[in-house]
Amino acid sequence: MECRATGWLDEKVHRHFREMLVHTAVRYGCVAPVYCLMPDHIHLLLWGYRDDSDSYLATRFLRKYTEPGISPARYQKQAYDHVLHEDDLNRFAFEGACHYILENPVRANLCGLAKDYAFSGSLIPGYPDLRIHEEGYWDFFWKILHRLTTAATT
Repeated sequence: MECRATGWLDEKVHRHFREMLVHTAVRYGCVAPVYCLMPDHIHLLLWGYRDDSDSYLATRFLRKYTEPGISPARYQKQAYDHVLHEDDLNRFAFEGACHYILENPVRANLCGLAKDYAFSGSLIPGYPDLRIHEEGYWDFFWKILHRLTTAATT
């Protein structure tokens, strides 16, 4: 957020963010294994599963359609992007990075347990009941990602 603005985060913003994230994911061929809306910033991890997936365009699209809902707060001009490297994509490292994102509200003393924070989760179009904090999430996530990746290449 520009100047770390606060006061914009509520359930309405969260619902709108998720709705726009669905459109983003479908349009740009990606899934959001984890996201976390903090009071003054957002963490979002996107995984493109098509050859033409473009996380830069995806985040630009998402920012365009979610920024009106956070007014008068605004996104900072340049988002901080971190591209995961090959070592980060093995299952253990990747799940660890997602867990780190989910623990942000705990580290900020916004909740006692990450699963209790209302403004984080994951989003894979077609799986509205998938919950990142539920047992079996990661096994199911990797199966879905494999299916999406395979379908995108055939």
